[in-house]
Amino acid sequence: MSIAENVARVRAQMEAAALACGRDPGQIKLCAATKMNGPEAVRQAIAAGVDCCGENRVQELTAKLRENAYQGAPVHFIGHLQTNKVRQVVGKVDLIQSVDSLRLLRAIDAEAARQGLVQDILLEVNIGGETSKSGFAPEQVLPVVEEAGNFSNICIKGLMAIPPISYKSGENIKFFQKMFQLTVDIKNKITDNVIADYNVIADCLSMGMSGDYPDAIACGSTMIRVGTAIFGARDYAKDPSK
Repeated sequence: MSIAENVARVRAQMEAAALACGRDPGQIKLCAATKMNGPEAVRQAIAAGVDCCGENRVQELTAKLRENAYQGAPVHFIGHLQTNKVRQVVGKVDLIQSVDSLRLLRAIDAEAARQGLVQDILLEVNIGGETSKSGFAPEQVLPVVEEAGNFSNICIKGLMAIPPISYKSGENIKFFQKMFQLTVDIKNKITDNVIADYNVIADCLSMGMSGDYPDAIACGSTMIRVGTAIFGARDYAKDPSK
């Protein structure tokens, strides 16, 4: 199937999943995870109507920006970001989804201040408590959000998570439900004026990938990140980073 056909199929499944739980399909955005896909594939996905593109690697992001590959759609950074590469990302992307530590948060805020802008971010949550993954522990999220007023050049738009690999439908529902509750808790803090709401919005919950996005939508996801279901399986044997 072509990229356009794959996008149409994913859109149809998104709509079905949303309607099945009484949600408006228009509330959920489709982020094309463009890792290891060239500029032409990215352009085809944008032409097919994805809402945004998500890049995992700074090197790929920089190369595709030079080629105007993302023209027509916002670009997000969704991979692990090292603090020494913050300058290459801040101000270049609409949203950094993978802010996984206070050290990185401080570095992004400082670079955004240097550039004279406010960088939108998501806090990445290690919802499965996996030692192989980065991210804030669930119990760290609210304290970090409550400190948001100390960072004048970032806006926390919400949360992002990559749950453990699932091998059958429904396995990650418990993690998706925990993420949704964290989002509710943040919004309650805003309502109670416990946190500075000028730089905490919390309207984005980025969770769900090619293998589990219907379950994520059922649990309240507002953005799914889909790669293989749009572009096909990645050929890691040809990965230039290896």
